[in-house]
Amino acid sequence: MNAATTRSVTTFLAVLVILTVTATGQSKRCTSIGGVILTNLGVPDANSTMGYATGDLKGAVGVTILNTESNGNTLVLHVQHHWVSESGDVISLDPATATTTQVAPGLYAVVTYPFHINVNGTGKFAGVSATARLLAKPIW
Repeated sequence: MNAATTRSVTTFLAVLVILTVTATGQSKRCTSIGGVILTNLGVPDANSTMGYATGDLKGAVGVTILNTESNGNTLVLHVQHHWVSESGDVISLDPATATTTQVAPGLYAVVTYPFHINVNGTGKFAGVSATARLLAKPIW
């Protein structure tokens, strides 16, 4: 990531994210779940986030920014999630793409952020597959 992009992405900093997902687990039934994800960008480095999730997927969440694309006020982040539930189970996710738009100088809001929980999790997330989307708003 170049220095200009790093500065722009770093100011993405605090984004409150409301998670909605439909999951299909070992019981082969769909279940709606929800919660909030709050991460700080630039921790522990400029290409990472660290934070936590509340609700049904409560636990620690981290994201590695694999690469970015910028076009006008749109910033696209290609990411890999790292998620461990409060009970210590791993929630395994495929790489995802977050599309953001600039809402103020140095502040970006998530426009779309679909992601997929894959079957490689552990504990109660072993064999679980889910397609999810994030609804987000910036924290001012």
